[in-house]
Amino acid sequence: MTDNCELEDEIKRLIVEVLALEDVRPEEIDAEDQLFANSLGLDSIDALEISMAIEARYGVTFQGDPDQNESIFASVRTLAAFVAEARQPVD
Repeated sequence: MTDNCELEDEIKRLIVEVLALEDVRPEEIDAEDQLFANSLGLDSIDALEISMAIEARYGVTFQGDPDQNESIFASVRTLAAFVAEARQPVD
């Protein structure tokens, strides 16, 4: 879906911006790469910063369920799918 591709690109830019990843360009991030493994090697503090930025920008909230959050933060694609499903339409 085009909207999710655009959302994925927005989230990639947000990740690079929020985490000040100087050596990474948003277009270098594959939407299906794992965020917390070998690809970007992010940690729990990074996840917290990303979640706060996403909550502020898109008006969605993450739950306290670690297993659910782990699957949401698996990749940019899963994160975008969560945001697309959870955000409320703005009038």
